Order: sequence, then C-alpha cells, then structure tokens
Amino acid sequence: MKRLILIDSHAIIYRAYHALPPTLTSPSGEPMHAVYGFTTILLRILRELKPDYIAAAYDLPGATFRHVASERYKATRPETPGDLASQFDKVKEVLEAFDIPVFEKEGYEADDILGTMVKKLEKTKDMEIIIVTGDMDVLQLVRPGVSVYAMRKGVSDMVVYDTDAVRERYGFLPGRMIDFKALKGDASDNIAGVKGVGEKTAVTLIQTFGSVEEIYKQLKKGTTKISASVSQKLCEGEEDAILSKQLATIHTSVPIDFNLEKAHYRASHSEKIQ
Repeated sequence: MKRLILIDSHAIIYRAYHALPPTLTSPSGEPMHAVYGFTTILLRILRELKPDYIAAAYDLPGATFRHVASERYKATRPETPGDLASQFDKVKEVLEAFDIPVFEKEGYEADDILGTMVKKLEKTKDMEIIIVTGDMDVLQLVRPGVSVYAMRKGVSDMVVYDTDAVRERYGFLPGRMIDFKALKGDASDNIAGVKGVGEKTAVTLIQTFGSVEEIYKQLKKGTTKISASVSQKLCEGEEDAILSKQLATIHTSVPIDFNLEKAHYRASHSEKIQ
C-alpha cells in the first residue's frame, strides 16, 4: 500500500509558533522559531511515516467564501503577529528545498485544499492518506484509508485519529463533526452554533438523530426525545445552526491541479537542504 502525506501548513506553523520560544533566531536575528518547529515536524514525518507521496496545503491572505457567507467568521481572531508573518515564506522555502509541492487557492482555506485532495483520490486503490495538522477541523475527512496525525501539545506530542479514535473521543463518526460544530459552535473561528447548546447536549443530539437536518425535522414533528428547554434553544437558534454547518463544512471541489505524480516524494537530499 502506498502512503500519501498531506500537510496542513498554516495549522502547523501556528502551533509551532506558540509552542517554541521566540529566542530561536537566525544568525542575523530574524525570528525562526515557527520555521524550526515546522521543520522539526517535517523531518519527523519523513522519518517515521515514510511517505511515497507528500504535498502541502497553504492558506492565502484575504477573504474566503466563508467570509462572504458570514461577516462574523473569524472576526474575533487577532491579526497575525509580525514575527510570525515573516516566517510563512521561509517555511515555503523549506518545502521547496525538500521538493514538496505547495497547493493554495484564492478564496479557499488550506482545509478545503486538503479535502479536495482526499476527494480526488477516494477511488484510488491501495492508498493510505495521512493528514498532518494542528487543527481538529479536518477530522471530518477521516474515513477508512484516511487518518489524521495531529499535534496534541508542543511539537513532539502527536496523536493519530482514525475512524475508531474519533468515535472513541467524540462519541460519533467523523462525518458528524460538522453537525457537532453546527450545534456547539467554535469560538476560535467565531462560529456561533446554537446558543445554550454545549458539548454534552450536542453529542447526545447527534447520537440520537444524526445530522442537524434530521434534528430539526424531528423537532418539527414534535419529537419527545428532546426536552422542552433544549427544543426552545434549537428553535431560536435554527438559522445559526444551518449557517454554522455551512461554515464548518470543508469543501472538496476546489479547482486545483493536483495529481499523485506532482506529489511523488523522491527522498533526494538536494543542496538546498544542506
């Protein structure tokens, strides 16, 4: 079985930036701690996961289709620190040195790039896909043959999520992660969810009904499986729930020119790496 590694570059860079001390600099004094952390993880990936193919996804500056759908989307996030912004291009230089292709598309996020790559290969036989990230949003992409290698703490503590691991942690299958966020919300992305519905209630609703759409379908039929207080919250928050699910859903049809040959990893140590 062949193995494809997909790198969620921005998520890893951010995690590395916050995990390592800013005292890690270049000889000229430029901040390099995010670059160092990213490179450490990359080397570990190459050493431990031994990919046959590898590619990286990047976010581009500017608004995405999610910002168009909701002005609140990520509106509460602080601006990128200056000493971090300068390191994004340096990480691209690292990827170029390792001959790892970078994919990005205006109007979309790295998650959508990753989802599109996974979708393009869904019918490929004898292919294992591992997504390396520091962001749990991509858990919705997990399925047989697709797992997530996630940063749990710092740059050395990693955990693998396959279908069983997602179900064990959250209580439902990976595909329901978007329904979970639609109900519970996500403060980091400023996705509202349903006001007053927390993690425990969201999990119970998903385990009982499945999707957000089915929850509201049964609610309008007068189901007795939802308490009066939760029913009221759901009715008042229906518009937010539908929009939140839209914002949480990773798109899998981004127009990118991706194929396995572009991602073929030759493990050649070029002079650039030295």
